[in-house]
Amino acid sequence: MGRAYQNRKASMAKTSDMKAKVYSRYGREIYVCAKSGGIDPTANLTLRGLIERAKKDQVPAHVIEKALDKAKGGGGEDYAPARYEGYGPGNCMVIVDCLTDNPNRTFGDVRLAFTKTKSKIGTPGAVAHMFDHAAIFMFAHDDEDAVLEALMEADVDVTDVESEDGKITVFTPNTEYAKARQALLDAFGEIDFEVDEIQFIPHSYTTVEGDDVAMLDKFLSMLNELDDVQNVYHNVEMS
Repeated sequence: MGRAYQNRKASMAKTSDMKAKVYSRYGREIYVCAKSGGIDPTANLTLRGLIERAKKDQVPAHVIEKALDKAKGGGGEDYAPARYEGYGPGNCMVIVDCLTDNPNRTFGDVRLAFTKTKSKIGTPGAVAHMFDHAAIFMFAHDDEDAVLEALMEADVDVTDVESEDGKITVFTPNTEYAKARQALLDAFGEIDFEVDEIQFIPHSYTTVEGDDVAMLDKFLSMLNELDDVQNVYHNVEMS
């Protein structure tokens, strides 16, 4: 499971290198998270993790503060999550997560990316059953048993714990994110998480070849250029 986040990071770095887009996506996600769960990161662990991740991705403080201020004011846009699934170039499986204030516009934009790259958008659930929706935490530590024990004592539903090169990677169901994060902090104090996020991990991987390679690049680029798209998950083994 551990390579999944690396594949996604490689994909996003390759297809979304515009800082303005990154800032906008974090700003929107922080705003929605703070508006729904509260603006205090100590009480809203999902927000806390999101802010820490934004800082690691070099999102300026003023972008974060602006999103929090907007959530505090109670006004602003009314964003809602939207998820689209289907088959991309080379018949790879794709999940597109969005935050939108206009579902019709977002669906049209995402569908266009599929149709222009000979891909096929599907119905809800078309490919999601072939992914695990997981929370992932990776941090420097060398005692796998101690980490597992801390999580078990906190009654966290642990999917997997991996230890490699002095780093521990913890996988839990996405619904256990806040509980698992708090358990780790309670047990080991402040942790500098190298990975701290929720994502879709494919059950199996595929490769794309020939003309599908360029088509996949175009497909991912089109999706990542859309303001409403927050994350793109797929099961392609990135080289």
